[in-house]
Amino acid sequence: MAKKKQNTSAPRPAAAEAPATLKDLLSSDVLSKLKAQSDALKAEEQDKKEAVRKAAEDQRKAEQKRLENDFAHLLENSSQDWHKFK
Repeated sequence: MAKKKQNTSAPRPAAAEAPATLKDLLSSDVLSKLKAQSDALKAEEQDKKEAVRKAAEDQRKAEQKRLENDFAHLLENSSQDWHKFK
């Protein structure tokens, strides 16, 4: 049988010994401004997505209305079984 290697894990440093993060280094007012800007950008992106979705929906409705008024399209897509309407 082969011998198993024993894993010697290095002890993790305590939270007090961890290096300072950017969040710790920034002042609270700068951090709040960044969060506000982030929220504003997210809201703007959401508005853009909603506008694109609404434009696509309006375009689809306009195309559907145009096709409903097109006799050739209605004739091609109608059922050819006229016996059931007698």
